Amino acid sequence: MMSRLLIGRCLSALATALIPTTLTLAVLRATDDAGALGIVLASELVPMLLLLPVGGVLADRLRPERVALFADLVRGVSQAAIAVELILGLYRLVDLALLSAIAGAAIAFGSPAVPRLVVAVVPGPARLRMNARIGMVTSLSSVAAPAIAGTVTVAAGPGWAAGLTAVLFAGSALTLSGIRTSTARPVEGYQGAEEGAEGQSAEKSPRGQSVAARGAGGGESLRGQGAAGVAANRGLESPEAKERGTFSAFGRDLGHGWREIRQRPWFLACVFGHGVWHFVAGLFLTLAPVTVVQDLGGETSWMVIVQSGTVGMVLGVFAAPRLPIRRPLALMQVGAAAYLLPMVALAIPGPVTVLAGAYFLAMFGLGVLIPLWETVVAEEIPERALGRVRSFDTLISFASRPFGLAVAAPLAGLTGVTALAVAGGVLVAAANLLAIAWSPTTPDPNARRRDNVDGPRSPRLGRKRPIA
Repeated sequence: MMSRLLIGRCLSALATALIPTTLTLAVLRATDDAGALGIVLASELVPMLLLLPVGGVLADRLRPERVALFADLVRGVSQAAIAVELILGLYRLVDLALLSAIAGAAIAFGSPAVPRLVVAVVPGPARLRMNARIGMVTSLSSVAAPAIAGTVTVAAGPGWAAGLTAVLFAGSALTLSGIRTSTARPVEGYQGAEEGAEGQSAEKSPRGQSVAARGAGGGESLRGQGAAGVAANRGLESPEAKERGTFSAFGRDLGHGWREIRQRPWFLACVFGHGVWHFVAGLFLTLAPVTVVQDLGGETSWMVIVQSGTVGMVLGVFAAPRLPIRRPLALMQVGAAAYLLPMVALAIPGPVTVLAGAYFLAMFGLGVLIPLWETVVAEEIPERALGRVRSFDTLISFASRPFGLAVAAPLAGLTGVTALAVAGGVLVAAANLLAIAWSPTTPDPNARRRDNVDGPRSPRLGRKRPIA
């Protein structure tokens, strides 16, 4: 099943990387309006951000392979519809925006399910290597996809590039259809974490009352009540009461996921630091191309810098499972803080070789960070809450980068590129290095496996390594 998982992630990563170039070329064939292009590209991002919390809850309620399969199928269908429309010569921007929004909604549901799928399929000792392989495939796809989409578009048209994307998503769904994980666990809260069907939750709840009893609103303990009695009580509820109960349960699920996050200060600190990283990356990717093209040798120089970063990230992902890692959190956060280097090089600005080298090191740090972060979070967050926790992480990352892209030019107009680059570099370094202080430096000797304990543990990578 692990090879199926890896093949499926490879196909999905390549398909995902094909979409931006295909949509960009399709919109530019229909109109020269940059605003129209921005609307189409944003149409995928907005529903994704709005629905990520919902996707996190469902990822914890359902079998992860089913959620990921459904997401790939929906994205494949949306791309197939785009392909048909473009091949027929119907470049309707409204249709492209709506179909992109559908794809964005599917990402919101599928993205939180993938970490749970890796946990369910890959044994603990092999997860770092699997996450590194997935990260490397994703990195290579981001490099190869624009060239593939551009070649297909020039040779046959953007509709055929969209058709290729749909086929890749269908292939990913086909590989996922052969993966079977254990039956999905119901989302459980802290009072209900040990609840069984026999109504024993009241004896194990710290407050002496089960979630079912509180939801019924009667205030009675269910200590002696079996599953049949609970089912009978629920059967008497009106449709309105059931609907209210559904929304109430959804709110509780979100609350329990947030409680998992709050009980792990190291996770919150790291996610904040990574959000700052994405924000500063948005600043760099807006300001650096203009500076390089105007003052440092033109478009060729910028392509050299971009490719150096790509090579650095691929090498970092390749190196991560091979490094002798004793303190994974410290290594991850230092890797994120390395984005200080290209920001300082941009502020000087130095020769192209200096900026390219600095960007190489920054992206090497990101490459090391990605598989380590995936592995540490999967080990330290209970599987029953992993989807909700990762949806929060993804939400911060996806929202921060566009914000940085949007405010870079106005801020540079107020402060100048040099001051903004220095401030951004100091901010990304400080936010990520300070996160190391939030984690204990020694593992908890009383920590147990997360499958048997609901509370937070001292973060470790493997059984005996402290995270910081």
